[in-house]
Amino acid sequence: MCRNGVLLLVICFILQNTYAQNTTDISSADITFTFISKNVDGSISGFKSSSNIDLAHIENSKFVGSVAVETLKTGNFIRDWSLKGNKYFDADSHPRLSFESTEIVKMDDGSYSVNGNLTIKGIEKPITFRIERKDNRLLGTTTLFTSDYDIHIKNQREENKVLVTLKLML
Repeated sequence: MCRNGVLLLVICFILQNTYAQNTTDISSADITFTFISKNVDGSISGFKSSSNIDLAHIENSKFVGSVAVETLKTGNFIRDWSLKGNKYFDADSHPRLSFESTEIVKMDDGSYSVNGNLTIKGIEKPITFRIERKDNRLLGTTTLFTSDYDIHIKNQREENKVLVTLKLML
C-alpha cells in the first residue's frame, strides 16, 4: 500500500514538472490602437498580467491582463488629457482596462480565437482577439467600438471603431 502511494506521488510530481516546463507567463506587452474615423494612432501601457500560457497547447491557456488608462498616448498632449478625463475614459474612477479570456479555439490556419471579456469604465463586454504565435511572441488584433463602453467620441457607433494590436512577449 505504501509503495502505491509513493508511486502515485512520483507520477504526480513528474506530470506537474512536465506541465510546468510547457507553460510561461507574458513578460511584457506592446498595445497599440488606431481610431479609424479620425486616423489617430496611439498606445497604452502599464501592463499587468496573471496569464498562464501553455506553449504546447495555447488553447489550454488563460489570458488575464490589464493596462493603465493614465498611460494612454496619441501624440497630442491635450487630446490625451481630454481622453483620460471623466467625459471619456474617466481614469480617476476607472484607472485600468482589463481582459480575461473565457475560451481559446485553435483555428484551421493555426491561429487562435481568444474569446473573453473586456472591461472599460466598469462596462464588461465580450470580445474576440485573433492571436498568432511568432517565436517567443503572441501577436493579436481585435476591433471594438468605444461607444459600446460609453465613450462617445463621435455620434455614430461605426465612427467609434478602434483597431487594437497586441504584441505579447513570452
